[in-house]
Order: sequence, then C-alpha cells, then structure tokens
Amino acid sequence: MSRKRTTRDQYASFGVLTTRWHDNDVYGHMNNVVYYALFDTVVNRWLKLEAGLPVPEGDLIGLVVQTACTYHESLGWPEPVEAGLCTERVGRSSITYRVGLFRPDADRAAAEGHFTHVYVDAETRRPVPLPDFLRRAADAIWRDHG
Repeated sequence: MSRKRTTRDQYASFGVLTTRWHDNDVYGHMNNVVYYALFDTVVNRWLKLEAGLPVPEGDLIGLVVQTACTYHESLGWPEPVEAGLCTERVGRSSITYRVGLFRPDADRAAAEGHFTHVYVDAETRRPVPLPDFLRRAADAIWRDHG
C-alpha cells in the first residue's frame, strides 16, 4: 500500500533541527520517540519565536491532547532534519499542527505528524479561547491538505 506524502510546499514555516548520536537505535535509524520530540520542539519553537507566546512564563499554556506520526523513510544521525510546520485546524481553544520532517533538499516528507494543543489557563488548567495574537499567527500558517 502506498501512502501519499506531503511535500515542502504544503508547509508554511521551516527550521533545521539537529540529530544526535543517541537518537539512533540499535537498528541504525532514529528511534520513533525522537520523532515526537522533534514535533514538540518545532511547535514550541514556533509558538515562542514566531507566534509570540511567552513560553514558559505566560498565563496561557498548550497541553498536548493528541499526536500521531506516519513514517515514510528512516531518518537518523548524523544528518540534520528540516522541519516544516503548518496548522490544519484552528478551533476555539485548540490548534492542530502538521509537522513534516524532511531530509535536506528532499521535496517529500520522510515522516509527518499531527500535534494538537488545547490552550488552557496556566493556573486552573481549564480551556480558554485562543487569544487574538495566537489565532492570527495560527491562521497565517494554515494549509489545506485536502
């Protein structure tokens, strides 16, 4: 069964992440849990540096309520990973992100994931509506994946 892969043009924001020696498992490729750590890193880096969310000192925090990953080909140390990010859904108090992990200069994703944050009050941990600045930032990187 062939799985359709996303391509670079389906992502709005990119950053380079480094792989580390201990990211590889005994089979010589990056362990599956590392993919999830990379997803978390790219989303939170975007939140802090691009969206302007004061991580970790703000009144609003994103709690992960769902993640998923589709693996198309192995990644691993020592090559860097180029991570593409976009939003798939912007709700009242949640955002679903799509992350594509690419080999340098590759057009098709080696792995792609979904990552949903529900935004909550930092003290009460109860969902709150997305603030305007975060909604605007999320809308700016929205992509339709049909």
